[in-house]
Amino acid sequence: MSLLLLGLLGLLALGLLLLPPWWRRQQRQRRMQAPFPAAWRSLLRREWPLYRRLTPPQQRRLQQLVQVFVAEKPIIGCGGLKVSTAMKVLIAAQACLPLLGHARGVYPQLSQVLLYPAAFAVQRVHDLGAGVQMERREWLSGESWQQGQVILSWQDVVAGARVPDDGRNVVIHEFAHQLDQANGRANGAPPLGSREAHAHWAAVMQGEFQALKQALAQGLPCLLDPYAATDEAEFFAVASESFFEQGELMAQHHPRLYGLLADYYGLQPRHWQTPALA
Repeated sequence: MSLLLLGLLGLLALGLLLLPPWWRRQQRQRRMQAPFPAAWRSLLRREWPLYRRLTPPQQRRLQQLVQVFVAEKPIIGCGGLKVSTAMKVLIAAQACLPLLGHARGVYPQLSQVLLYPAAFAVQRVHDLGAGVQMERREWLSGESWQQGQVILSWQDVVAGARVPDDGRNVVIHEFAHQLDQANGRANGAPPLGSREAHAHWAAVMQGEFQALKQALAQGLPCLLDPYAATDEAEFFAVASESFFEQGELMAQHHPRLYGLLADYYGLQPRHWQTPALA
């Protein structure tokens, strides 16, 4: 076989390797440039009041992300649930809210979303100490797996969307876990880009985490849901819920935590109090 033919075959093989990523980028660009369906916009305005608080540029950016998410991320119904396009759009919009400020891709590690009609049961093993373990059934509204899966309860998705200021949104919570799991097991510290950034993150988060546990032990009122005291990963996820839904309150009562999350997400939800026209 001649060197010329070998060279041509090598170029062909290289082209075949590069074609799928190039094609996906082209497809994604076309989706982002396509007009956002009016029915989808009406759905978001009706079912997710927080959408109306975003500025028009933020709404347009979110629409682009939603179109990519709906096209690329399978949402599979479980427990007999039939998933409609409207359901996909409502999930995608809330999932993409944390992506508005900084370009991080559209959850590149996410392979699928499993959607149940309501809370779903899982079997968990609990360590009771002294080598004793007990298996117990738990009912969950959401779960995020490092292997690229998110599991959601549709009932809780709708409830979280319709009340935009209570600091409880299961979609934001589970997709904060996905951001956290981008560099491995969820530990409350998503990829930050530098050692200095990680050190600052750890200092603020640990201080706020310990302060929350102390406040709960003393029976004091807290902005964050008590579930945030479970561990550092849950603290980050619960704090993200409150950041997006209660930005002004977090900025008042937890300014360091708010500032840290505002830098991470590249957004200022404290200014989202007045609904925008769109």
